[in-house]
Amino acid sequence: MDYDANHLLHRLAGAGAPGKVFATRPGLPDVTYGELFAGAERMAATLTEAGLAPGDRVAVQVAKSLEAVQLYLGTVLAGGVFLPLNTAYTGSEVAYFVSDATPRILVCDPAREAEIAPLAPDATLLTLAPDGGGSLTDAARDHTGFRAVPREADDLAAILYTSGTTGRSKGAMLSHANLASNSETLRDVWRFTPDDVLIHALPIFHTHGLFVATNVALLAGASVHFLPGFNPDAIVAAMPSSTALMGVPTFYTRLLDHPGLTRDCVSNMRLFISGSAPLLVDTHEKWEARTGHRILERYGMTETNMNTSNPYDGDRRPGTVGLPLPGVELRILRDGQPANQGEIGVIEVRGPNVFQGYWQMPGKTAEELRPDGWFITGDQGFVDADGYVTIVGREKDMIISGGFNVYPKEVENVIDAIPGVKESAVIGVPHPDFGEGVVAVVVRGNDSLTEAEIQDALKHEIARFKQPKQTLFLPELPRNTMGKVQKKALRETYAGLFTD
Repeated sequence: MDYDANHLLHRLAGAGAPGKVFATRPGLPDVTYGELFAGAERMAATLTEAGLAPGDRVAVQVAKSLEAVQLYLGTVLAGGVFLPLNTAYTGSEVAYFVSDATPRILVCDPAREAEIAPLAPDATLLTLAPDGGGSLTDAARDHTGFRAVPREADDLAAILYTSGTTGRSKGAMLSHANLASNSETLRDVWRFTPDDVLIHALPIFHTHGLFVATNVALLAGASVHFLPGFNPDAIVAAMPSSTALMGVPTFYTRLLDHPGLTRDCVSNMRLFISGSAPLLVDTHEKWEARTGHRILERYGMTETNMNTSNPYDGDRRPGTVGLPLPGVELRILRDGQPANQGEIGVIEVRGPNVFQGYWQMPGKTAEELRPDGWFITGDQGFVDADGYVTIVGREKDMIISGGFNVYPKEVENVIDAIPGVKESAVIGVPHPDFGEGVVAVVVRGNDSLTEAEIQDALKHEIARFKQPKQTLFLPELPRNTMGKVQKKALRETYAGLFTD
């Protein structure tokens, strides 16, 4: 097999020895590197036979499986552009993505074939079931071997759609070089080697599970415990034979509730990584007290892969997302000018990890990607004297109340430190006098906690204009599949709180 002509694939295929186990799966046979890439070749041949040409999109909405990973590898091997879709998307949502991306091939679960087929009448429809069955794998059995289609560094390897929490979803175009360079950097800074065994419990329709967890493991020649999803029992059971876990904050908060999480259980583990959403300082502290390990938090985006990471060696600081990765530049701008040290502004990044623009949205690309390569992330944060980056929230989440800027993260940090508070989300909603009123949405860890107790605790901690004008209690905060709190949904729900 010759991958030398393929920018991403020759890297992914080059690390693991053919006979080495790539994946172990609950109740299923182990899969070696050789078997993984042989299956990818069969997928590539099948896609090509179905009409895929270099640069064509392959839209995929299927459950997590090793066959789905082979489909990803096979798409890139065949010169296609992989377009994974969240399995929770409804038919109407899928209709938007396929009409925008115009895929040549659309792969879905057989159970949804009748629903999905009419959405892309010009695409070839194939199916892939959670157990690996379906018309795609049926057709793939007839093929053996495939020579990688040559692709250049700047050719597209994938399109990932943003979550759409601030408007119409945009397709972030990621090149072979974007993915390969970032994964190689992460492999090195996080010290992944062929001796590692990664617990893979993340979905693979997202940057975190596919382009971080999967690609890093492949590039390192490591093995994975390939789990269908987050299951605390399965993760705890896998820890004694594993060395690393990549997760979202919800993983860690729920694992802390598991009685099997002990220092003996994690004695073989060397690294716990968290991302996709902010990790509370309280969770950091409880995890270290329970396991003796400090979680390594990092920061990335759909458009950039990973930008920063707390150090492998050195101080992993709770509340921060660490330092810019090697090769990644980061700056903070305030009113278009460089911010002073410790001053909050908009984060911009530049480097080989930064995407190629938004699919069929040149105007939006020009708004967010400067001609000199700086990407305007829309995240607000600051850099301290040691270079550590702290994110305080999205620019669109900032609240302007009575003419004063209120940064939600600052208020949330104070509220989260109050005894009896499990977590909080601070939002701004229309207010007749102040323009926007600060509202705290709180999940209680103590059912007796009252709004008055929260207000009293805040009096001496933050300025009056930052204090919530009302505190609401919910059993849990709305989140997307990667654990991010959906503040847009909260703002919509409580838009009339002060005006009705």
